[in-house]
Amino acid sequence: MITDATRFGRVALLLGGQSAEREISLKSGAAVLAALRRRGVDVEPIDPDRQVLGRLAGRFDRVFIMLHGRGGEDGQIQGALETLGLPYTGSGVLGSALGMDKYRCKLAWQGAGLPTAEFALLRGEADLPRAAALGFPLMIKPAHEGSSIGMARVDDADQLAVAWGQAARFDALVLAERWISGSEFTCALLGGEALPLIRLETPRTFYDYQAKYFADDTRYLCPCGLSAEAEGRLQALALAAFETVGARGWGRVDLMLDGADNPYLLEINTVPGMTDHSLVPMAARARGIDFDELAWRILETSLEMV
Repeated sequence: MITDATRFGRVALLLGGQSAEREISLKSGAAVLAALRRRGVDVEPIDPDRQVLGRLAGRFDRVFIMLHGRGGEDGQIQGALETLGLPYTGSGVLGSALGMDKYRCKLAWQGAGLPTAEFALLRGEADLPRAAALGFPLMIKPAHEGSSIGMARVDDADQLAVAWGQAARFDALVLAERWISGSEFTCALLGGEALPLIRLETPRTFYDYQAKYFADDTRYLCPCGLSAEAEGRLQALALAAFETVGARGWGRVDLMLDGADNPYLLEINTVPGMTDHSLVPMAARARGIDFDELAWRILETSLEMV
């Protein structure tokens, strides 16, 4: 483990971007920037534009990626940084791309024999009967967005049509999933280790954008209330889900238990939030890792590429 911040060299912190999650990325990035500077890291924030590669080339030794959503979490910036020969934090091109693509991520999990809810890909309005065939209620979501953007629960065909139209505003590909009733958990992963699970409870229909970032009535339970054995099984499942798509370094896996305690993988986040409402810092605190140390350890994941 590095203890001398100068060994990181000059670090570019990418934040903001142009995705639908820009607002959260700016908040996450600001928190990480302050943490790294408190630890003595020579770090400069950069809000990427079309000239970002020219701004990075020859000026920095590594990159801390704090871009959420498209352009930052989907393999695009990762591939560009590899072309420049710049090490970066977190998952590589493959893990980022599969993690961001909810449809292909679920296909990979299915192929590996990992449990996930039945689903259908909706490329257009003509595919709505395929979703309805799964049975109501359903969860509708854009296939390439995060932070629960464009997501909705639907209970009948009329609501399905409306929800599909709204989700299609964000993405040409929309995913319909069989609704799972039960308890929702998230598992933060850091350096190949599963951190303590967090159980999520919200009075809203589901853990949506408002519940994630702004609501004061969302409950985060850590310890999560499961037995050590049950928690260990879900942690092992989260690690398997992460590794199956080729993700690395750090991230978060969301999952549920239904009424019969059967687990279902929901989705993966390869650049999770780092705001005051975010889950990875919360799980890290439960493991005795404060925010500054967490940011430092995430930066250390860039060393794996050297």
